[in-house]
Amino acid sequence: MRPKSKVLIIAGSDSSGGAGIQADIKTVTSLGSYAMTAITAVTAQNTTGVKSIVSIKPKEILNQIIFSARDIKPDAVKIGMLHSKQIIKSVIKSLNITKVKKVVLDPVMVAKGGTKLINNNAIRYLKKKLIKNIFLLTPNIPEAEILTKTKINSTNDMIKAGKILINLGVTNVLIKGGHLNTSRMHDILLNKKIIKIYSSKRYRSKNTHGTGCTLSSAITTYLSCGKDLIKSCELGIKYVNESIKSNLNLGKGNGPINHLNSFTINKKFK
Repeated sequence: MRPKSKVLIIAGSDSSGGAGIQADIKTVTSLGSYAMTAITAVTAQNTTGVKSIVSIKPKEILNQIIFSARDIKPDAVKIGMLHSKQIIKSVIKSLNITKVKKVVLDPVMVAKGGTKLINNNAIRYLKKKLIKNIFLLTPNIPEAEILTKTKINSTNDMIKAGKILINLGVTNVLIKGGHLNTSRMHDILLNKKIIKIYSSKRYRSKNTHGTGCTLSSAITTYLSCGKDLIKSCELGIKYVNESIKSNLNLGKGNGPINHLNSFTINKKFK
């Protein structure tokens, strides 16, 4: 099997492998594309929480992105954890140099266990500068609340928040509805022309670590292969749902999802 496309991932490392750049690589690879990386931070964490976070120097993040992209031109870029304003500045500079049009930003702000992964100054700068430079923003409900300074308790609130983000300069936004206590999942895609609601079955599981990273990476992979935005979101959501449904049970806390749910091993390897 040859890779269908090339995806550059700019994100933090998760030592437990369930989220962050490890989840991103697994997702891109499982969906048949080639993953490149620029690590923004190194975390010591497991399924029960985050022990420590060490940021990579902004200049080295820029070097990772530029040096890799000059040699292997990415078809799309996925951005995850950006720990500081200086790191965001480096990422914006790199986007201006690489000129990749399909850029997906997952505004990672809080780990599953509650640890804050970005400071307030960085959030303000991300909101003011970075979101205008990307193709798709994929916040979950707590992240959308922080970015819009609103409270989200329903799908109507999600739509209102999405419209606020569009008015701030976001081209497209997919607000993930997993934090709402509803019997079915509702993820909402918005831009200036459309409002698309993806409704799917909710699978009850404590093993959902890395779902946000995985979804944004899956969507980026489908976009990199030439699929349109609506279809890419649909297929990305389906991939994540199947990964949760598999109910991989690892660790003592919020365990990871099964990124290999889409992977079929060739008969000669069985």
